[in-house]
Amino acid sequence: MQKETSGTVVSVATQWWLKVNSKPVRAGTMDGAMFPHVIKVTYTADGREYTKRKWAGAGVPVPVKGNSVKVVYDVDRPSKARIVY
Repeated sequence: MQKETSGTVVSVATQWWLKVNSKPVRAGTMDGAMFPHVIKVTYTADGREYTKRKWAGAGVPVPVKGNSVKVVYDVDRPSKARIVY
């Protein structure tokens, strides 16, 4: 069974080492470059605090640090969760 709670975005880190080119022809090295992100969220389930990380692909809009996001977790194992933003 699954439950849902709200979590807080603790950090959003850009993975600068993994560049994705969005244009077939570029005028410069960073023209059309997009980078993926790692989102770190803390949430509370059954009175205990957990931390979950989610990888967001390049070009996907990411939440800002401090925003609230929805977290869906398993009742039997609250450390297993899914972040929805």
